[in-house]
Amino acid sequence: MAAMNSNWPTAELDPVRRLRVLAGGLHAVMYADAHLDLPFTEVWAVAGDLEHELPHLVPTLRAFRCYPTSEDRQLAWAYGPLGHRARFDVLLQTGWCLMQSRYVVGGMAAVSEGSGTRFAVLGGLRQPWSTPFQRALRPLGRSRGLMMVDRAARRALVRRDRGPAEAHGDR
Repeated sequence: MAAMNSNWPTAELDPVRRLRVLAGGLHAVMYADAHLDLPFTEVWAVAGDLEHELPHLVPTLRAFRCYPTSEDRQLAWAYGPLGHRARFDVLLQTGWCLMQSRYVVGGMAAVSEGSGTRFAVLGGLRQPWSTPFQRALRPLGRSRGLMMVDRAARRALVRRDRGPAEAHGDR
């Protein structure tokens, strides 16, 4: 068997393409991406501010509390409107966010594209039995994902107009 060497082909994927590949591999119920006419820094200021902004982006989320465990990893607790909660392991890097609980995986990714930003969202279930269910709901999931992308764009505009601190109180 031949050993791999530096001539072995490699492929680099930007964060949005990585999220799209992950969505395909997970058979995720929700994946959407769109070009936003906003600078990357403004879009990622929303996406990366999980505690303050994620409840604005995900309607079924009342609160999201993060506790850093390393430079780019966090332990987080998601609280729903009816009192349920879930523990998430979070990997948060510039342009990339992956959140996993025991049952759910979620993600966001962004890259500069032309004069704006390509922003993507992912949501899915982690159980192997969920694949047919997720496949059947994918058309609904895409529209819900596009609504989340649109909410992120609106939140970026609110933060631009009011500043991050004032925008946090909106719900």
